[in-house]
Amino acid sequence: MKNIKYFIQFFLTILSFLIFKILGPNLSSKVSGKIFELIGPFFRSKKVIHSNIKRGVPDISPENLENITRFMWNNYGRLFAEYMFIKDFRYGKLTSKIQIEGQEILDEIKKTKKKVIFISGHFSNFELMAMYLEKTGIRLCAIYRPLNNIFLNGIMENIRKKFICKHQIKKGIGGLKKLISLKKDNYSTALMIDQRVSEGVLCNLFNQDALTTTIPAQLVKKFNIPVVPVYIERINDLNFKISINDPINFSKEESIENMTLKLNQILETMILKKPGQWIWSHNRWK
Repeated sequence: MKNIKYFIQFFLTILSFLIFKILGPNLSSKVSGKIFELIGPFFRSKKVIHSNIKRGVPDISPENLENITRFMWNNYGRLFAEYMFIKDFRYGKLTSKIQIEGQEILDEIKKTKKKVIFISGHFSNFELMAMYLEKTGIRLCAIYRPLNNIFLNGIMENIRKKFICKHQIKKGIGGLKKLISLKKDNYSTALMIDQRVSEGVLCNLFNQDALTTTIPAQLVKKFNIPVVPVYIERINDLNFKISINDPINFSKEESIENMTLKLNQILETMILKKPGQWIWSHNRWK
């Protein structure tokens, strides 16, 4: 039964991508955003989403609560459509749609051949971050979680390897071994720290413990390398701004728990910049 459901999702996704290709990037992004505003609430609990938002913005008004929820679904839809045009963001007519703040930090990393840990969360079109980091010439591997849908996962892996980041590392023990191997070959790592993980530690996020990945802290401990927070925001429609923050040099003596907490605090600041561009539908505090 599950495979039938996944195949239907696969078919609808392929059909949507074909339609997006005909409509072009601007219209596809807008239309898909509006569609997700309408259908999104049927797939995720509004109660969970509102509860999550109130953790980050406790005194939020009912009007702003609805606005953030609507913006979130709109961004979901835009992201979905924009997968069809990732190639254009990297090589084609959409390259000018991405502006960078902190390019000099990336230039220094590339010049000195430093290996670092880039951390971020699922903001706006988050795929563009790893894409730009690799495009700028940094030797990069990106950690990802495979999709549950076995039919769609192959397509997404292909898109990511061809146009986002060649070296994709699956979460898990096998992936960690490959990650360490690439680290020894002077590769930097990019990963999202905002997903719930079973192998993480309980760490404060918006005043409540949430299972959080310790991979950045473990890499600091093993390789004594800096952490570079990266943030992306949608300015409007297909225009984005990627902000590269100053490297954070943790001491190897600092505990994994303390490093993880500090990174969660950075994540909180990122989320609150434009809360409608973060994915509140995942229950991080379950």
